[in-house]
Amino acid sequence: MNQHLTQLVQLSKIDKSIDAFEPQIDAVNAKLAAISIEREKIQAITNQLLADIEDSEVKKRKNELHLEELQQKLQENAKKSADVKNEREMKSLQLEEEIAKEQITFANEEIERLDKIIENRKAEIESDKEKLETLSSEESSVKSAVDTELASIDKDRQKVFTQKQELVSKMNQKGLAFYEKIRRWAKNSTGLKLRNKHVMAVS
Repeated sequence: MNQHLTQLVQLSKIDKSIDAFEPQIDAVNAKLAAISIEREKIQAITNQLLADIEDSEVKKRKNELHLEELQQKLQENAKKSADVKNEREMKSLQLEEEIAKEQITFANEEIERLDKIIENRKAEIESDKEKLETLSSEESSVKSAVDTELASIDKDRQKVFTQKQELVSKMNQKGLAFYEKIRRWAKNSTGLKLRNKHVMAVS
């Protein structure tokens, strides 16, 4: 290979090295991204837990209001029983009382069930808060390590950029233009394409 072709092949190797830094940087940044994704997942779960609590509180209040209505109805029936005139009216009042008591039992059971849901959801939220605190602590540590790794990668990359600048300053401009044209479609296989075709740089 003549000098021009040798330079072009060398330049393709340098460009390949420069491109190789990108996946390294992505891999390092992915460590922080993973923590961010985990935080978003926990936050989404927390938001759903809060929605569950709000929904349960609304249902609980409805049952409490229903209980008040049922208790009032029992009190009214108790007053009516004093004015009962026949057995038919008595049976009617007794049936209403039985139904009201069943509904009271159901409402109390439902309130108890909703209270447990609220309690459990609040406990889960507290657990998620602890997870977020742990993540924040971990993130600080990871960020410090990531910054160090990125600084090291950038230092190595700058060395390669310097090598490229030094090489480019010595190269023929027409040859460079030809190289860039091939690289646009050959990417990191540019050097191989140049060698396979035994391309001679334009002088």
